[in-house]
Amino acid sequence: MHYHEAAAFLFDLRRFSVKPGTERVEALLAHLGDPQDEVPFVQIAGSNGKGSAARLTESILREAGLSVGLYTSPHLSALSERVRVDGREMTEAAIADFVDEVRPWLIDRAAAGEPLTFFEVVTAMGIREFARREVDVAVLEVGLGGEYDATSAVDPAATAVTNVSLEHTAVLGDTIAEIARTKSRIARPDAPFVTACEGEALAVVREVAGEAGAPVTRVTGDGGSDGDESDGGERDAADPPAFAATYEGRVSATDAEVSLAGEREGTYRIPLVGRHQAANAAVAVALADRTAAALGTDLPDRAVRDGLARATWPGRFEVVDTAPLTVLDGAHNPAAARTLAATLDEYDYDDLHLVYAAMHDKDHAETAAALPDAATAVTCRPAIDRAEDPDVLAAALRSAGVDSVTAGDDVADALATAVDRADPDDCVLLVGSLFAVAEGRAARTRTVRERAVRGADDATHALDTAGVPPAGVATHRDGVDHRVLTLRLRGDRAERVASEARAVGGDAALGGLGADEDRGAGGEQVPVTVAGTVGELRTLVDRLGAADAGGLGGVAADLAAAVGMEEQGDAAAPDFPWTDRTAVMGVLNVTPDSFHDGGRHADLDDAVAGVERMVDAGVDIVDVGGESTRPGAEPVPVEAEIERVVPTIEAIQSVSAVESGEVLVSVDTRKPAVAEAALDAGADVINDVTGLEDPEMRSVVAEADCPVIVMHSLDAPVDPDADPEYDDVVGEAVDELRERLALADTAGIDRDRVIVDPGLGFGKSPAEDFELLARCGEFAALGCPVLVGHSHKSLYGAVGRDADDREHATVAGTALAADRGADIVRVHDVAENRAAVDVAAAVNGALRDDDGALRDGDGEDAE
Repeated sequence: MHYHEAAAFLFDLRRFSVKPGTERVEALLAHLGDPQDEVPFVQIAGSNGKGSAARLTESILREAGLSVGLYTSPHLSALSERVRVDGREMTEAAIADFVDEVRPWLIDRAAAGEPLTFFEVVTAMGIREFARREVDVAVLEVGLGGEYDATSAVDPAATAVTNVSLEHTAVLGDTIAEIARTKSRIARPDAPFVTACEGEALAVVREVAGEAGAPVTRVTGDGGSDGDESDGGERDAADPPAFAATYEGRVSATDAEVSLAGEREGTYRIPLVGRHQAANAAVAVALADRTAAALGTDLPDRAVRDGLARATWPGRFEVVDTAPLTVLDGAHNPAAARTLAATLDEYDYDDLHLVYAAMHDKDHAETAAALPDAATAVTCRPAIDRAEDPDVLAAALRSAGVDSVTAGDDVADALATAVDRADPDDCVLLVGSLFAVAEGRAARTRTVRERAVRGADDATHALDTAGVPPAGVATHRDGVDHRVLTLRLRGDRAERVASEARAVGGDAALGGLGADEDRGAGGEQVPVTVAGTVGELRTLVDRLGAADAGGLGGVAADLAAAVGMEEQGDAAAPDFPWTDRTAVMGVLNVTPDSFHDGGRHADLDDAVAGVERMVDAGVDIVDVGGESTRPGAEPVPVEAEIERVVPTIEAIQSVSAVESGEVLVSVDTRKPAVAEAALDAGADVINDVTGLEDPEMRSVVAEADCPVIVMHSLDAPVDPDADPEYDDVVGEAVDELRERLALADTAGIDRDRVIVDPGLGFGKSPAEDFELLARCGEFAALGCPVLVGHSHKSLYGAVGRDADDREHATVAGTALAADRGADIVRVHDVAENRAAVDVAAAVNGALRDDDGALRDGDGEDAE
């Protein structure tokens, strides 16, 4: 079964209405062999904040060294987002395999009058995936309520209810007490139960948990929303919370700080802004603490600190730009709009420009009235049947007091209009629906990759990894023979782009759900592969750019940029060694345990001598490392790493090429304090193997305004037991690096200072490493130079080269990388790899002048 068939089958299940009870999903799990019995689960319910709490909890447990599954809903742009293992989405291949297995059983159930819903089947899919991947624990976000939700088919090791408010009253009950009762019935005997509920809701939660025999841990945070809070101070004095969180305010455009008191004390950074997030953080810390204890695992403060700091949550008050301040948020009801307004009040801006979309069953008048005051507004409609007419939304905004309102249509166009209206000190806010957030976000983060196609086999591979089914591969393979571009678009846009490409003489094929009649169902972004000569692509860009609406103008600009058709700006690019040629970075490890040269440069004199040899061999950058990232390496404390790298960086300044700046110095570290100390000692570049995952590292780089290398990695040091799965390792690495670059942008890091590294050897198999090497040029789609670090790595073992026999293989890899688009190669043997880079440059025209004529060389033929 192909993915497009599997996804179409799953989305078709949405036609079945929800029925209370877990019997149906339990029957499906029994058919699958009861995978829920193989994994400890954490289940989180609540009226608000349960998604944030789930993400924070998962992140903390991962930082504690556990393999963790995460199940959340809804998704933004792909079904696979709902099921993650160690931060990575479930593969399309795994989804297809699951549906292929369960489809006959589900059809029989439907024929017998007992169909399962979309949410029930996807929940079972997540549970099965967590068991298949053998995670240590999985965190489940409850869909609706608690007692009868599909996630309650598991027997959780720990549970939580974040808070309770009046919501879904037709299903859950008309009062706070009724809703609290159904949510808290996820409690299980002896399983820790965490809650931030207050007032009447807390009383009900305690009662239900007590009846179930679940020990209750109460936490508090700023800005409660449950029931009667008038006795809060007296209650806390008589019954102090185990964890009390206080919101300390925003510390950057994207991050805030909370302080904890009680069982764990300290101040912690979170990538979630808003006073209400303090309670979510408290729930997550308490739940992770109780879960770790239940699993017999330690939870050091480092895991809490790093887990909270790294738990990004796209689409939930997500700042995607700072000039103008641009925020995406899915607030879709009056209460959420009031919370959003309070959070936005933490920012300084002049005028607010709204972009508003909503589903037709929402309270438009009250939600519009609760939004912050706006100077202008544009309404729009995401591509979903339940979306409200933009004219209706415009009327609601006018009634709420917004004078300048435009009724638009396409979300991407509406967002672009608002951004164009805004001055740098203004704010643009897209709000009202996660479906709209998904479309707006997809337009801003769209990446067009150019595929290298050298024949029929390459064409087949390009189409296959873009999700085109076998029949489509056979149809379009012969037409994919010129410039080949891949991107993801909303279903209707993908179809339009493909049609226009064929009309101008090129070819195009749709993948994923684009290969099915239900194009882009459920918000799925559709992969489209476009091929043509440069002339055909130029005509395609012109035709798309001439379209009046539909978000196609932005697509045209992205396509033009991908093939070098866009006009160059006036600003001069920084002049770095990698600006107009492939630069060579030499490795200088001052560690005793690095896999290739550990201990060789530990002495300062040896380090200086090593750099001098590199300079003589033609090095451009020297990369100093004080901590090994080889598989199984022991982490090095901050002070110990500083003591290794700082004296070395200071010592090698005595080398004239380093002192003059002709050769740059990079520091290979994942610790902000080490990076800061290295920069003070004279380093020019930060090489972060964790890809700017740490917000403090982003701050250090932004403040220094220095070049930074952002690597795609899953773990550092490398976890030898990790076994991630990919559908297309290149496409997924590009997508994940794009998310890190978005964080870098909002942190104030100039994009022209960023270098991307595909991360060969970091969470990839040898076959995947060679795929990255072969297609390294595709990473240029991110608009950054590309570094390839392959020197003496284990991928060469797959071609029969042992650890002590990889020099020649590395040189061959360097030549291929330089030929296929690498801007920097990171190597141990500078002289040999410098030669490979120079030969690749000559093959690609370095010895020709501007008119194409060969320059006179200074070499002599051998006799």
